[in-house]
Amino acid sequence: MDQTVTLNNGVTMPIIGFGVFQIPDDQTQAAVEAALEAGYRHLDTAASYGNEEAVGAAIAATGLPRDDLFVTTKLWIQHAPAGSVEDDTVRAFDASLRRLGLDHLDLYLIHQPLGDYYSEWRAMQRLHADGRIRAIGVSNFHPDRLVDLIEHNEITPAVNQIETHPFHQRTADQELMRERGVQLESWGPFAEGRNNLFTDPVLSTIAEAHGRSVAQVVLRWLVQRDVVVIPKSVRPDRMAQNLDIFDFTLTDDQMKQIATLDAGDSLFFDHRDPAMVSALGSRRID
Repeated sequence: MDQTVTLNNGVTMPIIGFGVFQIPDDQTQAAVEAALEAGYRHLDTAASYGNEEAVGAAIAATGLPRDDLFVTTKLWIQHAPAGSVEDDTVRAFDASLRRLGLDHLDLYLIHQPLGDYYSEWRAMQRLHADGRIRAIGVSNFHPDRLVDLIEHNEITPAVNQIETHPFHQRTADQELMRERGVQLESWGPFAEGRNNLFTDPVLSTIAEAHGRSVAQVVLRWLVQRDVVVIPKSVRPDRMAQNLDIFDFTLTDDQMKQIATLDAGDSLFFDHRDPAMVSALGSRRID
């Protein structure tokens, strides 16, 4: 199985990456260095995570060629702009790049569909045109907002990173994204262990049949659906295990069994507005 996907602008993206959400800043550098040592070449962070500098330090410490890496970070909501939202977006981008110690990004995402994200997108389109970002996309966009953004702007988002796991499978969203040329990327692939994911009878039976862990089955299920995924761990053994999913295949029947787990709703947000995050407030990250 191909271990990459090709985005709508021809950029190639590894289908599995390493996420650093909720990894404490003082542990992030060591975790990212271990992930790169394990073989990850796709890293996912965000301005709001507060650990971009540590990710950048890990990249520098390993000495890997920049072209071997695919690095994503995300733009936080530009509340109370100092100038215009477009100008502040460029400043926020520059600040993220500086913290990462890089001269360009492979993927830059609008983190939430809140605030004046139209102005943010216009600024990101300019940064893309200037060659400072290889691909631009969004995160946590529901279909209506995604389609609206596509219909009224020059560039179609290359990626939409959304909550996707066995209990919230996003099959209809994925079909719409396929039609529109947008790659689905999963955050929270293990549902942070909610609904007893790691001991779920369906997943456990399938894992036993393959001699694999439940985590490996979940990741394999996602990549067989052509979903990009960014599992997180601070344990090198689990990092390696999460990468080791390309030498077995779930059967059609097993894929159907996992499909029965879909409850069709978020496990993290109010279903009426899954883009809302309690920590939004009005803080600036730049």
